[in-house]
Amino acid sequence: QVQLVESGGGLVQAGGPLRLSCAASGSIDLILNMAWYYEAPGKERKLLATITREGATKYGDSFEGRLEGRFTISRDLAKNTCDLDVDSVKPEDSGRYYCNVDHLAWSGDRQDYWGRGIEVTVSS
Repeated sequence: QVQLVESGGGLVQAGGPLRLSCAASGSIDLILNMAWYYEAPGKERKLLATITREGATKYGDSFEGRLEGRFTISRDLAKNTCDLDVDSVKPEDSGRYYCNVDHLAWSGDRQDYWGRGIEVTVSS
């Protein structure tokens, strides 16, 4: 089992920076992709950003340009952590953010793991 814990959320002021962090622990063999998902109140969860082991990143195109280059995903392979940095947060960034990892066990089993999510509220 792999456990994921998100941190860094809470109440933030619009226009300021935000860093969300995800730490993976437990029985880790090989973490492939790491990702952040975003869930607005009453809406479905959407892929926000993903990063491979090689550092290649992709940002969710379902946000219709709203990401505007303000979001940056990064990871530390050695520490099994993944960060999401947001420049100049906006009230519409409020919602719940989830960390997700694609884990490959040495047995060949491949499984997704999710964190519990972390709430972000942006005040205007």
